[in-house]
Amino acid sequence: MSERDGRDVYEYALLRVVPRVERGEYFNAGVLVYCRAKSFVAAHTHLDATKLRALDPAADEAGVRAALRAVEGVCAGGAAAGQAARDDAGRRFRWLIAPRSTVVQPGPVHTGLTADPAAEALRLLDLLVR
Repeated sequence: MSERDGRDVYEYALLRVVPRVERGEYFNAGVLVYCRAKSFVAAHTHLDATKLRALDPAADEAGVRAALRAVEGVCAGGAAAGQAARDDAGRRFRWLIAPRSTVVQPGPVHTGLTADPAAEALRLLDLLVR
């Protein structure tokens, strides 16, 4: 935490939709934000169906939406997080950013400073996804 201005370090990763993994084409469909100092983790998503169809006309839109909702559920904790509900915010974030070869993939992790990680998550969604 920066003592001078009350901001804390946070980490974020974009969620990418890769409709055809073998082609490597993707677009951003969400953001994961983690702030250790506030024990905060959240995901916000927005699927652009037009982009999805442009990259793969036969893509399973419902399946992609379900995968994005699952990430949001793990971040939210509770029953929606399944087994991850017992994990702290940091462990859930680390599990979600682990590389995987699926249609919804995490991008690289970046850092920043914020006084309000919840507002930062929405700002990043608007800036980098929508």
